[in-house]
Amino acid sequence: MRMETVNSSNISAVGYDSQCDIMHVKFNNGSVYAYFNVPENIFYDLVHANSPGSYHHSFVKYRYKYARIV
Repeated sequence: MRMETVNSSNISAVGYDSQCDIMHVKFNNGSVYAYFNVPENIFYDLVHANSPGSYHHSFVKYRYKYARIV
């Protein structure tokens, strides 16, 4: 999966698998989380947000099931 680098104090990169609707978020501490059943527009909005960390907190973290993968 190709990861897009983002400008954030909390998140370093975000990737999206459109076949499975899974979004991967890599945090600056090295951990990576997979978020399930995420629409592609949420990925796009996160990558292009003025504050990706705030967007993630408001629109992703508590709305989608997730698993830590690294």
